[in-house]
Amino acid sequence: MTRRLRLSYLTLVVLVLLSLEIPLGIVYSGAERQRVVRTAEDEAEALAAYARLSLGSHQTAALARRVSHCAERIDGEVFVLDRDGRVRAASRPLSDREARDMLGRRHVRAALGGRAATEVRTSGYGRVEVLAAAAPVTAGASRSGAVHLTLPTEVASQRVHRVWVTLALAGLFVLTAFAGLGLAVARWTGRPILELEAVTAQLARGDLSVRATLATSTGPPEVRRLAGTFNDTAARLEHVMQSQRAFAGEASHQLKTPLAALRLRLDNLEPGIAPAARANLTAAMTETERLARMVETLLAMARLEEHATVREPVDLDRCARERAATWGPLFASQGCRLILAGERVGLALAVPGAVEQILDNLLSNALRVSGPGTEVRLETRHVRTTRRVPREARSSWVELHVVDEGPGLPPEQRARAFDRFWRAPGAAGGGSGLGLALVQRLAVAGGGRASLEEAPRGGLDAVVRLPAVPPRPSAPPQRPVDGPRVPWTPRRMAGAARARLRPRTRGRLRRPPQADPSQEHAPRPARRSCGVRRP
Repeated sequence: MTRRLRLSYLTLVVLVLLSLEIPLGIVYSGAERQRVVRTAEDEAEALAAYARLSLGSHQTAALARRVSHCAERIDGEVFVLDRDGRVRAASRPLSDREARDMLGRRHVRAALGGRAATEVRTSGYGRVEVLAAAAPVTAGASRSGAVHLTLPTEVASQRVHRVWVTLALAGLFVLTAFAGLGLAVARWTGRPILELEAVTAQLARGDLSVRATLATSTGPPEVRRLAGTFNDTAARLEHVMQSQRAFAGEASHQLKTPLAALRLRLDNLEPGIAPAARANLTAAMTETERLARMVETLLAMARLEEHATVREPVDLDRCARERAATWGPLFASQGCRLILAGERVGLALAVPGAVEQILDNLLSNALRVSGPGTEVRLETRHVRTTRRVPREARSSWVELHVVDEGPGLPPEQRARAFDRFWRAPGAAGGGSGLGLALVQRLAVAGGGRASLEEAPRGGLDAVVRLPAVPPRPSAPPQRPVDGPRVPWTPRRMAGAARARLRPRTRGRLRRPPQADPSQEHAPRPARRSCGVRRP
């Protein structure tokens, strides 16, 4: 902003200077030229009057002295001609050729004809090089000759140059002064705005204690009012976030302890309760577990909104293997199969710990709707682009798929599945209605999205798309320079021709291999995060 203000000030000053100094210089150059011309004409007329008297009284010696004196005064050349064109007096000797050339000039012929004339030869605007003037010498009604003089115009040209240099220096001085003034005004205006930009960036990164101090005391009144409004907004936002942080911290202690005590009391009631009331006890314990999960999910969402989310590379293949190994025995205990399939996708950008929470929620929902004998597929896929794109840039997104064989959802219910506390009509018990909402928020925080699609076998396909980390370009294999080369024999040429005629299968999507339940890995303890940082 400071640079733009300075450029605008300087542009305005330059336009004003050009509109004032250029016309002033042109006017002065024209006036100086007219002054030199008038001086030459006056000298020629004065000498013509003296020559009329001298030629009439035949005083050629006095005329010669007057011509020499005039030539010295104007630092030029003076010639007096009679009516026949002969030179009667001259400031310097003339050759016959110079005399003929002088008689051939237009202004000399005009003076011999009785009319005064001047001739100006210029090179460039306002720079007079040679000025010649001629005046007739008349005696009554008759013409008795002419006066021709030439004078240099170096003095006039030097004056014009000095004026142009003076105008240029004055313009440069004014431009420098206004540049300093414009810089001061630009800094006075721009520094509070730059401070507001810096503190706004800090506020966006999560630092709620920042305040604009310089902008509230200096700068234009509008900027000071804006800084005051920003400080009020930051203070209110900090108060709200502190209240939310206090609520999350207090709720994590105040809600977990009563729930754990309630669950313990319900467990202690189980031996002494009547068989007819066991169903109610089981329902109460189920609702207690559901309430505990709901509290944990709400606290996780509050912590996600509280802290600034910073994305980092995450190894999706390792996360998928670990979650499949962790959830595999639980699926097997309910008669279901969890199959890990797909292709290697490498690294993706996500919030630390988000991929594990996403997979846990999706697998928990899939297990809840899956019956005995069904299978749930956990797949990782690339989002393919056109073949014409280089291999290093073909995959800009990666996807996590959790495909079940449950009852599924109609399109209008799939659109509402990510709303908080929404549960499908007739859904199995135990859900809180917050799992998919947390999945959506974690995916968006990582720069991706989550969606529910219809599975090929009638269930749901939960898709989470995340931005992929582009692989580093690898150097192409170098062909060895040394070593024997295989000659092109007829048999080898025929094999190459058959290879060209063979249909191409490169780039086609292959179906992922079916995993064998007997080859599943034993469950391992879940890791907190699969995030890896780029070296």
